[in-house]
Amino acid sequence: MTTTETTTDRTITDRDQLRLVITGSVDDGKSTLVGRLLHDTKSILADQFEATLHASQGRGATEFDFALLTDGLRAEREQGITIDVAYRYFATPRRNFVLADTPGHVQYTRNTVTGASTAEAAVVLIDVRNGVSAQTRRHAAVLSLLRVPQVVFAINKMDAVDWSEDRFADVADDVRALAQRVGIEATHIIPISALTGENVAVPGPDWYAGLPLLDVLETLPPRAAADDEPFRLPVQLIIRPRTPEHPDYRGLAGRVASGTVRVGDTVTAYPSGRSSTVVGIDGVTGEVDAASIGASVTIRLADELDVGRGEVLTTDRPIHTTQQLDAVVTWLDERASAPRQRVLVKAGTKTTRALLAAPHAAWHVDDLQWQDNSDPLELNDIGRIRLQLAEPVAVDDYAQQRATGAFVVIDPDTGATLAAGLTGSELGALAN
Repeated sequence: MTTTETTTDRTITDRDQLRLVITGSVDDGKSTLVGRLLHDTKSILADQFEATLHASQGRGATEFDFALLTDGLRAEREQGITIDVAYRYFATPRRNFVLADTPGHVQYTRNTVTGASTAEAAVVLIDVRNGVSAQTRRHAAVLSLLRVPQVVFAINKMDAVDWSEDRFADVADDVRALAQRVGIEATHIIPISALTGENVAVPGPDWYAGLPLLDVLETLPPRAAADDEPFRLPVQLIIRPRTPEHPDYRGLAGRVASGTVRVGDTVTAYPSGRSSTVVGIDGVTGEVDAASIGASVTIRLADELDVGRGEVLTTDRPIHTTQQLDAVVTWLDERASAPRQRVLVKAGTKTTRALLAAPHAAWHVDDLQWQDNSDPLELNDIGRIRLQLAEPVAVDDYAQQRATGAFVVIDPDTGATLAAGLTGSELGALAN
């Protein structure tokens, strides 16, 4: 995300973008929708348009294939599917967007977790002809677990049913029931045709009184103000240049995960619990008075605290320190989990050894319920687990603070990511 500096108060902040993820079942039209958004916001170059037009014709298409604007990998084009998370950027007069186009196949649900983990809003695409599918339910569960603040359901391919208001109403009723079941507030359910562009950036049928999809995305409420969030900065490294110009320089460098820090604030580092006063903040363009979420800075303190990478700087609201994580995880590895499995846990910038206990519950996508379960977790399974850590880590309850409430489980031998985890027990309807 872009970091900006305001010269009036010398505050580094980052609030001009919306991170958006698009999910949906395979062939629901995600790549076509992303291509449509890029095209209709004039976010593609003329030569890219011409190349895509030729590629469309080469595949025998009679019209421009918007999906080819995003399916850049050769394997994807050969199969006609999306198999990776593709990040795209587009802008409107009101807002800049960082967009993640995620796969629809069930075996790539882990990619959906990746795309949604940092998203501030999500669009769940549903083929109006098929309605809510098992993969729709799975994606809705992931978005609920990840506490994506705002979820928009887009009922696509309305042109294939002649923009039937009755069919849209039936699917919308199923969507509301699903959203309520998994704990998502479905504030927007929008009929669209990504292929024709109707109700994407231009108005749709007369019977639909709401805004087109792009207008809705432009007007979604922004993130909470930085001053309303607790300050969190996971320390990445200690900077000690020891140059003739700065012989005593010592700074704690990292990226602000939430909230705001100002010169003069008292900060405490966790897990160590040591405190000091901020005497200087150095940003990418020089010294500043304050820094907010998204800013990469170096914090200079009045005291030379014995803290390093893995500590989390806070101000007035402390962060929880623990050596035991009770969490919900999505298993991302093709190999199943194992009881007392030795793993690494990475929370923020802290990495420590851990033992993974057997799961004690699993979430079933078919009936949308938790069930007692001690069986190993398989690829894409969602389960409740406990991790015993070799060292304490500083984490928030994910339901209150996404940035410092998530972690990953890593294979210590290969470095592969085994699972993505969320701390705490209040994780939406899926925690019940």
